[in-house]
Amino acid sequence: MVHRNTRPTVADIRAMKARGQKISMLYVTTLEEAAAANAAGIDMLSIEGRFFSPEMREAAGRCFVQVGLPYGGWGTFNGRPLATAEDYLRAAFHFAAMGGDCFYCAAAYDIQKALCDNHVPIVAHVGLVPSYITWTGFRAVGKTAQEALEVWQQVKQLEAIGCFGAELEVVPDRIGEFISKNTSMIMLGMGAGPGADAQYLFAEDVLGHTDGHKPRHAKTYRNFAAEFVRLQQERIAAFKEFIADVGSGAYPQPQHNVSIAEAEYGQFLEQAKA
Repeated sequence: MVHRNTRPTVADIRAMKARGQKISMLYVTTLEEAAAANAAGIDMLSIEGRFFSPEMREAAGRCFVQVGLPYGGWGTFNGRPLATAEDYLRAAFHFAAMGGDCFYCAAAYDIQKALCDNHVPIVAHVGLVPSYITWTGFRAVGKTAQEALEVWQQVKQLEAIGCFGAELEVVPDRIGEFISKNTSMIMLGMGAGPGADAQYLFAEDVLGHTDGHKPRHAKTYRNFAAEFVRLQQERIAAFKEFIADVGSGAYPQPQHNVSIAEAEYGQFLEQAKA
């Protein structure tokens, strides 16, 4: 068992799978979300490279952090999209120096293999893959025997090139369970049923402020959307009160001002008018 104040390693995550311990995982975008996940005891975080920083790593605390390497039109590194294995290696080493523990990569097998060959812990993606959604559309993947077999074959190929894990998104629950039980990789389930090694949700879905479509597998535990609306109305009201105070002279009051001794002010006036 990992000590509460010790950051887990790849070996620790693999040990959790080996003993059948379910892994909790969240996608986060803010320091507040990362810090809350750490305080709550979330096992793994997924953070896109564009959001990852030393401050984010510190906020994540003991959480095992997967950093998303940008792919195609989904982001850039140093101002340009990643295209070659060298590009991906450079980005992975950059984020590793900040404290990234593993790296999401949706690129081709040869690029993923190059990363694995350089001892970079790589998480790939099978099933519904948003970064190349044009091939499937937004739907469950693997509901036919042939398509499920194709997902399984992709998993075996990823395992063969040395990937640490794979996101397993929107596949039938029994397929998710079969794959997870029959691969050494860590299968990070998003809508893949209870048999996946990890249960992976977006913080915005958990907190109830989803921007856009809320997936079927998402579960909401709080209603932050209503709270954000309330807070915005409170902001507007406070700003209006400030405007009114400025107009009426109610702000600033003496306690908001810096005073000067009478003698010093008198001396200033003498010299200023001279």
